[in-house]
Amino acid sequence: MSVTRELARYVVESRAEDIPADVRREARRAVVNIVGCMLGGAPEAGTGIAAGVFAPLSGPGTAGIVGRRERMDIARAALINGITSHYHDFDDTLPKNYIHASPPVAAALLAYASALPVSGADVLHAFILGFEVTSRIGNATYPAHYDAGWHSTGTCGVFGAAAAIGKLAGLSVDEMVGAFGLAATQASGIREMFGSMAKPFHAGHAARNGYESALLAKAGFTSGPRALEGPRGFAHVLAAARDLSKVTDRLGAAYDLRHNTYKPFPCGIVNHPAIDAAIQLHDEHAIDHAAIRAVRLEVAPLVIDLCGKTAISTGLEGKFSVVHGAAVGLVRGRAGLAEYTDDAVADPAVKRVRELAVRESDPAIGEDGVHLVVELADGTRLEKRLEHSLGNLERPLSDAQLSAKFTDQALRVLSTDAAERALAMAWTVDDLPNVADLVAATVPA
Repeated sequence: MSVTRELARYVVESRAEDIPADVRREARRAVVNIVGCMLGGAPEAGTGIAAGVFAPLSGPGTAGIVGRRERMDIARAALINGITSHYHDFDDTLPKNYIHASPPVAAALLAYASALPVSGADVLHAFILGFEVTSRIGNATYPAHYDAGWHSTGTCGVFGAAAAIGKLAGLSVDEMVGAFGLAATQASGIREMFGSMAKPFHAGHAARNGYESALLAKAGFTSGPRALEGPRGFAHVLAAARDLSKVTDRLGAAYDLRHNTYKPFPCGIVNHPAIDAAIQLHDEHAIDHAAIRAVRLEVAPLVIDLCGKTAISTGLEGKFSVVHGAAVGLVRGRAGLAEYTDDAVADPAVKRVRELAVRESDPAIGEDGVHLVVELADGTRLEKRLEHSLGNLERPLSDAQLSAKFTDQALRVLSTDAAERALAMAWTVDDLPNVADLVAATVPA
């Protein structure tokens, strides 16, 4: 059996009762996190631009959009949900392949479920399968695919969205193979777009294309049968090296949701150790930022590759600048949404410390570690070494912290009572008779 067909068979034949309880629990945590991120991204300028462009192109407004009043067709609602979910880079991340697996999958599912009656139990099952498909394809092509400049959240996420929607739509194995072929030929997203509105567009594009791939396949629209493993298929064309055994190894027994992480800071995850260390120094020593004379960051090489921006002028660029992350941690003692705005990037105090900071690549430091050295005007030298940052698997966010993160973002568009109601529904998503109720609960009054 081919890799593509084996993966398709797994998705089609998977039963909800076979999913381990701990995986279902982690899926609920992921749903809480990603719905919160959609609410946080809903009022942003880029979201408004996209909604304004796509609304006139939409078919009948059958689907709701998380955090917004507009209604569009399912495909375009999925697109907008995907943009909002990834807008702030606050979404969950898999450190093993640096994919944000939830945004394309959840974006498509919530659009679909807002238009058609679907139970929360079915949506959660489909989410788990879509997440797994996304991550496994990412595992098989990482790091070559990512190193070449592809953004795996978009390129691999389209398969996950197709799998999730295909599961709800009742695709056969042959149809799911077809959906994967259509997803493969639409896989896109390049890392050159990091620091711009185009990056969250990747997640929305994947959600929309995955949804449409499943519908086309269901209707009998054909595609090549070896989308993943063919000599001109996804893995061979888009990755100089690959291990396709990682797609199918221990299917149904090993779940990558167990390795998912949730961000405490809205920026590239490899920035988090520097931010965490900077905030700790700020709090422990009550640093007067005006006294800072020098800042040195020793980080893993990947940090500079992904988040090495220094000449930045926008909040979106700041999300991919490890020196900006360290600067806001040292100056403000926090790194929330307010620290990744254009105003925060232009803040004279933040700018001064950011321009003092020097980042050095050290292969001996792990990707979740940092060595931060701060020198003050009086000669005092402050140091902080971290092996693991807040939010990583070794220091995961608690349910309470996820709830607080959700509420902080939800309050950008909802009242306190409405935010609490939406949060409660997200935590119990698999008990909902109709997931449209959750989407409706996120719409501003």
